[in-house]
Amino acid sequence: MSTPALHLETWSPPEASTAVDSFTGVVDARGADWRGADLKALDLQGAQLCRTDLRCSDLSTCDLSGADMRLARYDNNTRWPEGFDFRSCGAVGPGARLSGQYLNNADLRGMDLRGANLMGAYLSGADLSGALLSGARLTSADLRFALLRGARCQEARFGCCQLDFADFRKANLEGANFDGVESIKGADFRQAEGLDALRSGLLSRDYNELDCWNPLSRCTTRGSLES
Repeated sequence: MSTPALHLETWSPPEASTAVDSFTGVVDARGADWRGADLKALDLQGAQLCRTDLRCSDLSTCDLSGADMRLARYDNNTRWPEGFDFRSCGAVGPGARLSGQYLNNADLRGMDLRGANLMGAYLSGADLSGALLSGARLTSADLRFALLRGARCQEARFGCCQLDFADFRKANLEGANFDGVESIKGADFRQAEGLDALRSGLLSRDYNELDCWNPLSRCTTRGSLES
């Protein structure tokens, strides 16, 4: 089967697509910003919506069968078709079921992930700065080198996580559970809220973890916990 010719003079990248564009064939809007869009007139069967921002959008009458929703962004104001299991489609948002998903180096800054299931998720190098992670289940997740600066992690569960060089500076850790974490080597907890209830347990870790120098934040884990 021959590949359709690509006309560069009329081509535009998927992330530049708007909800009012006239699409020929399957919709490709990977990485597009469709926040607040009314998408009821679009045929989204088999659509490429990976990383598309759908927060506050109305998809209530769309057919999303076969659509690639990986890392599409939604919030509590996104309207979905009746019966569509948006929490399990690979999209990210409140209550998302992302257990075991590969999210390494993902840009999740400021995302609402309250109550999300991220158990065993691969989040190494992910940027979760300012994210809402209250009540999130992160048990056994790989958070090595992850950025959680200013994240809201109240009641989040980090048990059995890999937290090497994770950056928790100014995060809210009130009520968070770190029981049985695999490693905090090089992690930085400076100015984190709710640290008083966690400090003694974290400072009981092996000296190889506590005295590891973080070359980026220029501090040891012990120093960040005692500051």
